[in-house]
Amino acid sequence: MKFWQSVSFTEPEQLVEIAKLCEETGFEGILVSDHLFHPEKIASKYPYTEDGLPGFHAETPWPEPFAAVAAMAAVTSRVRFATMVYILPLRHPIPVAKACATLDVLTHSRFILGTGAGWMKEEFDQLGVDFHQRGALYDESIAALRALWKPGMVEHRGRFFDIPRIQMSPAPRAPVPIYVGGNSKAALRRTAQLADGWLGTGTSPEEASRDLAELARLRAQFGRARERFEAIVPLTTPPDPDVLRRLEDQGAHGTVSYPFLYALGPTSTLAQKRAYLEGFAENVIRKSS
Repeated sequence: MKFWQSVSFTEPEQLVEIAKLCEETGFEGILVSDHLFHPEKIASKYPYTEDGLPGFHAETPWPEPFAAVAAMAAVTSRVRFATMVYILPLRHPIPVAKACATLDVLTHSRFILGTGAGWMKEEFDQLGVDFHQRGALYDESIAALRALWKPGMVEHRGRFFDIPRIQMSPAPRAPVPIYVGGNSKAALRRTAQLADGWLGTGTSPEEASRDLAELARLRAQFGRARERFEAIVPLTTPPDPDVLRRLEDQGAHGTVSYPFLYALGPTSTLAQKRAYLEGFAENVIRKSS
């Protein structure tokens, strides 16, 4: 089982030092989240709370994820990075492909594009993207990205994007891995059919087990059971070695340490974060190896 540290809601000025600490303490990777802005009024319902209200506010920091990854990758050599999750249908695939290809080259292929459909209609409205078409946009964006990352002249002809023959340089050494986040029926279908990996949403072990079984069924249905695949499964329960071993047997490859906001409070010093990461490494990572 591999362990990832989420840096959602973290003070941006601490990210570079946190990346060094994660590498020193044995974490597999770092997860970076994504939102463009916080509307003054949000009518959209947050899908991961019972009351539909998000657990963040207008002052919560959301650094641009590709820039954040680049800064952290520059001071590390082993730890991997993934967006969890980048709202893919909100953006045109050409600039996304460009940024990800550059990150792949600069990080020596340590970057994963973790993607999601998005839930905040206000973001889509502001960028002039049809919120209700985001599922179809999402699927086509994945196809367009994979075309754009190929060497030489490429093209993509689709319903939403008509890209004539172009060449993007630098090209990634290999297609950047695309993971899909979420445990809705649509997310699991998209993961099984189109993705290189899965990012769970933070569930109980029982729910994670159910989702892993459904993913295995769907991947077999789509003829992809033997393809390389990685499942990162955040849990809402404290890490338990027996639970993690059981989930690993069921197809999980990694799990996630809570964002510092939940572990240490709204703000914390680097010294406090170091103590937390060292404690997690000693009490969880080493005991699970």
